[in-house]
Amino acid sequence: MLLLHYPLLLLLLLPLSSRPQKLPTRDEELFQMQIRDKAFFHDSSVIPDGAEISSYLFRDTPKRYFFVVEEDNTPLAVTVTPCDAPLEWKLSVQELPEEASGEGSGEPEPLEQQKQQITNEEGTELFSYKGNDVEYFVSSSSPSGLYQLDLLSTEKDTHFKVYATTTPESDQPYPELPYDPRIDVTSLGRTTVTLAWKPSPTASLLKQPIQYCIVINKEHNFKSLCAVEAKISSDDAFMLAPKPGLDFSPFDFALFGFPSDNYSGRERGFLKSSSKFGRQQSSKPRVDLHKVCIGNKNIFTVSDLKPDTQYYFDMFAVNTNSNMSTAYVGTFARTKEEAKQKTVELKDGKVTEVFIKRKGAKFLRFAPVSSHQKVTFSVHSCLGAVQIQVRRDGKLLLSQNVEGVRQFQLRGKAKAKYLIRLKGSKKGASMLKILATTRPNKQSFPSLPEDTRIKAFDKLRTCSSVTVAWLGTQERNKFCIYKREVDDNYNEEHKKREQNQCLGPDTRKKSEKVLCKYFHSQNIQKAVTTETIKGLQPGKSYLLDVYVIGHGGHSVKYQSKLVKTRKFC
Repeated sequence: MLLLHYPLLLLLLLPLSSRPQKLPTRDEELFQMQIRDKAFFHDSSVIPDGAEISSYLFRDTPKRYFFVVEEDNTPLAVTVTPCDAPLEWKLSVQELPEEASGEGSGEPEPLEQQKQQITNEEGTELFSYKGNDVEYFVSSSSPSGLYQLDLLSTEKDTHFKVYATTTPESDQPYPELPYDPRIDVTSLGRTTVTLAWKPSPTASLLKQPIQYCIVINKEHNFKSLCAVEAKISSDDAFMLAPKPGLDFSPFDFALFGFPSDNYSGRERGFLKSSSKFGRQQSSKPRVDLHKVCIGNKNIFTVSDLKPDTQYYFDMFAVNTNSNMSTAYVGTFARTKEEAKQKTVELKDGKVTEVFIKRKGAKFLRFAPVSSHQKVTFSVHSCLGAVQIQVRRDGKLLLSQNVEGVRQFQLRGKAKAKYLIRLKGSKKGASMLKILATTRPNKQSFPSLPEDTRIKAFDKLRTCSSVTVAWLGTQERNKFCIYKREVDDNYNEEHKKREQNQCLGPDTRKKSEKVLCKYFHSQNIQKAVTTETIKGLQPGKSYLLDVYVIGHGGHSVKYQSKLVKTRKFC
């Protein structure tokens, strides 16, 4: 194929001397220099051999491109990519003038006669297409001649791309699709969708540099990356791939508007309005459309989507050497509905147990039946910290993080309704007990000291006993101590898993009970008790638990203590 502008092409068809002339073959060094100079083909009507060109069509204004195939039986491939509107296009071929093909009589023909010979002939139509798919014309053996590509957009002004080559087998600029080019939705949540796809053979077999770009929107699937880029505003065309180890959250989908804040990874878009087109493009509202390139991974999770919303997902394999792309078969999915938040009704003076998933939340409602001056909320966070928020008739009264046992007293109001929001920990699930009451003397949970550790005295340790101590309070409470033999490989990690303080003595075996006793001290500095646990085996490990039981029968467990008897005495 020859890279020529049409008037230039006609001049080269004239013989420079009386001997027969032949069109030159592609000068690869010159060709590479020319395709690097984008201005060389800017607004040219000649298609370069082996390079993709981008151009623009005004509505109902046809455009014609040319290229020359010098020899018969030449392989030929032409690809036309519509961007944001359907195209009508046709490929036809005319025979070259005899003199230009090297078979002339030696007498040059007048220029006007050659013009008419080329432009007046109808030519043979090879292929035609109408639509917005990426369409191809491929022939393993094409005749020599002057080829014409005619394009028309009847819908609107539009961008398009054209690629033509006489060496399709060696060029292969477009990434090859796998045998199954579909995108699979492997996981679906309320705010996340996980996608997977088979890798392009261009990457896995030919070892060419391929990256995958995902496009997410709420309108429809796209058939080409060109169509996507025509939709995206210039400020939001690209984002950087996520760094290794930071997978699955590469960009913020908050509100899925997408945020208009400047993002450092974004680059300027491909397409930009230009005065050379002679028409002003009307500004359009921002579209819910985003593209992210993720390198060569073939699994990706899109996060921060809206619940119960349908999204369309497209995947494009991009050859980073040629910057040319191939579209996988797009898919769509609807995120799951937001779980309807059930509101638990609290009864005055009654303890309610609540389980909260990791990062989850629960709502409770307390509506006292009688007028009240004060309302008390007692919270026992048994497993992990929780955040409690209390609103009265919509007004926020309390927002606190709670670990262990806490009590909050708020001013009451006639006919008031209280909404309690409990938010779980980011580290794991949470469990708690909560009591709401308008009776100020009603306390269901026992009071606790600030330090709920159990201390073991190493010097008092024997082969059959250990001595421990713990703090009490000024309030007289019942304390029960339990022991359980554990393996030598039992460690702090195992102990953490058993820190659910909501589990009381009633869940323990009778054989594990050591004793129960009442204890308190008006002097808080002296509120310490000790106990020697006997009847243990030499060289064995034991887990000790102390439960304090309040007047309402509800218990709170101190921090467990791991002890070990001496092996030799």
